[in-house]
Amino acid sequence: MNDSKKVIPLLEVRNVSKYFGSVIALRDISMQVNGGEVTCVLGDNGAGKSTLIKILSGVHPHDDGELLVEGHSVHFGGPRDARAAGISVVFQDLATVPLMSIWRNFFLGSEPTLGIGPARRLDIGFAKKVMREEMGKMGIDVRDPNQPVGTLSGGERQAVAIARAVYFGAKVLILDEPTSALGVRQSGIVLKYVVQARERGLGVIFITHNPHHAFPVGDRFVLLNRGRLMGSFAKSETTLAELTQMMAGGEELERLSKELEKMATEPELEQVARELAQEAGGKPG
Repeated sequence: MNDSKKVIPLLEVRNVSKYFGSVIALRDISMQVNGGEVTCVLGDNGAGKSTLIKILSGVHPHDDGELLVEGHSVHFGGPRDARAAGISVVFQDLATVPLMSIWRNFFLGSEPTLGIGPARRLDIGFAKKVMREEMGKMGIDVRDPNQPVGTLSGGERQAVAIARAVYFGAKVLILDEPTSALGVRQSGIVLKYVVQARERGLGVIFITHNPHHAFPVGDRFVLLNRGRLMGSFAKSETTLAELTQMMAGGEELERLSKELEKMATEPELEQVARELAQEAGGKPG
């Protein structure tokens, strides 16, 4: 007899759909997010990733289907409800104030205070101490808490946003394209922070269009295309090459490649190639 208890997902989406008038933004999307796992949601522009984020974070209500938090069906009335349920989103713009200090950005909108009434004031010492401790857990030693957050690297600013979300009680952390505007080294640093969040027991949703960033850190991969679910795979069920092929469009990409090969043999294009070769001082092939 198996006495093991069924693991209840931190967040579950069952056949969720979203419509904007006659436009189908999402249709029958299902996925699960478990604690201590990274679920990568992959899709090109227009795939429905942004709409999904807004439903999970309470910005948009879902029209069909069911959204469950720790097994309980929910309907968020707004982002505040989602945050209260432990769902936190780190958007691409990070919602930081570049000229403001690191500790002020860490507690932005939730500043700790001392005293009551007219004597109430910011507890700066506590804020700086907590910020340094939480950033230390992310592997970053902040020597000057008063340093403007805008002087940090892109990866370090991502770490501030992630550490802030974890400190304020996030159980599910949604990262919206965190590596899209970063170079190779900074992207690698952010992926390290994603793994650290997973190891702290959070359920992480990593939104990206880059399978090369998703595959090293992902435990499960959800592929979207034009608002529909292309597939959901555990890491053991797929490979990076297969993810890349599905992302690229498979048959559609192959058909386009053949069309380009055909175009390259047309007389007009051959003439253009010949002229370019002559201008460059070379010989036409």
